[in-house]
Formats: sequence, structure tokens, C-alpha cells
Amino acid sequence: MAARIRKGDTVEVISGADKGRRGEVLQVLPKLDRAVVRGVAVAKRHIKPRSMAQPGGIVEAEASIHLSNLKLVDPKTDKPTRVGFRILEDGRKVRVAKATGNVIES
Repeated sequence: MAARIRKGDTVEVISGADKGRRGEVLQVLPKLDRAVVRGVAVAKRHIKPRSMAQPGGIVEAEASIHLSNLKLVDPKTDKPTRVGFRILEDGRKVRVAKATGNVIES
């Protein structure tokens, strides 16, 4: 399956506690159908001290969110959109915004 959401994309959360928030995709986990998005699903983790270099404490880190709860933001219109695919004349397969038909460069 081709990746509709990729690392570096700006996405908007469409469902859940962080609904309406936007952020950049930091990591995509395709086998789990999840992504890590900057500033979304921030969880507090309790870290045990390992050495003098790494002290313990409570650290905030982004947790993964399911891809079905994310929509790609069209860079040209700045609105969330569904993603489709099109094959160009030169044979490249590109992502396309369903709402406007704009090619999404990655």
C-alpha cells in the first residue's frame, strides 16, 4: 500500500482528545497503522535514572496516533483533505488532494 501520510507532512487530527490540532509528522509506523505527530497525544513518561548523564524524572513525549484519526493538510489551500493517487505522464505516482486535485509534493 502506498503511503498517504509521510514523514514531514502537516496533518490535522479529526477524532479523539486532540481533535482539531495540527502538527508535523515525526515518524510513521506503517505496520501498526500509526504515526507520531509533534504536539499531539503528548504523554508523560516516568524515566528511571540510569547514570549521572541521564537523570530520572517525568518527561513529556509524543505518543503515536492511529492514521485513521489524521487528515493531510493541503499545502496550497491550508485545509484538511483526503488523499488519492495519480500517475503522471512521466510514469511517477504522486499523491493528489481529493478536494482540489492539487498534486502534493513530498
